[in-house]
Amino acid sequence: MKRLFVCLAACCLSLGAFAQKAQIFNGKDLNGWTVHGTEKWYVEGGELICESGPDKQYGYLSTNKPYKDFEFSVRFKQEANGNSGVFFRSGIEGTKISGWQVEVAPVGQHTGGIYESYGRGWLVKPTAEGEQALKPGEWNELKIRVKGDKVNTWLNGQKMVSMDDEKIGKGEGFIALQIHDGGGIKVRWKDFKVKEL
Repeated sequence: MKRLFVCLAACCLSLGAFAQKAQIFNGKDLNGWTVHGTEKWYVEGGELICESGPDKQYGYLSTNKPYKDFEFSVRFKQEANGNSGVFFRSGIEGTKISGWQVEVAPVGQHTGGIYESYGRGWLVKPTAEGEQALKPGEWNELKIRVKGDKVNTWLNGQKMVSMDDEKIGKGEGFIALQIHDGGGIKVRWKDFKVKEL
C-alpha cells in the first residue's frame, strides 16, 4: 500500500510539473523565434523589444513551435506609438500573415479585441469600460486563452472579450508578435509564459 501511495504521489508531481507554464523567451536572445520582415527585434536588459525600422512596414516575430490550445500571458509597455499585437494559430508568407490577432494598441484602439487579418477584420472589440484597463506608458499584463472554438482575453486582470468561432477552431499555427506599419513604434515585452491545454 505504501509503495502504491509513493507511486501515485510521484505521478501527481509529474503531471503538476507538466501542467506548469513554460517560458518561451529566454531573456537573452531570439532563440526559438523567427523574424519576418525588416523591422527591429532585439533583447535588452532581459526584455524583448520591437521597434520600427527604416522601412516602416509590418514586421512579425513568430514562435518556431506551433500552439493549438493554450494559455498565454505576457507583460508589455508601449513606448512611442505602441500599435502592436499578439497573433495566434497563424501562418505567414513573407510579411503577409494569416490568423487572428489580439490587439495591443493605444487607449481607445481596442487592446484585447480580436482581429482577423486578411479576412473578416474585427471580430469582437472590448467595451468602452474595458478600454480603460490599459495603462499607457506602464507595464500591462495580457492573458489569452484559446481552446477549441473559444477565445478569451484579459488585460490587467480584467476580462476584455470572449467569443466562439468555428473558423478559429479549425485554425493551426504559431504565436507571433506584430509591429504595425507606419513607423514610430516601440514596445517592450517580458515575462512570457505559455501552457498547452
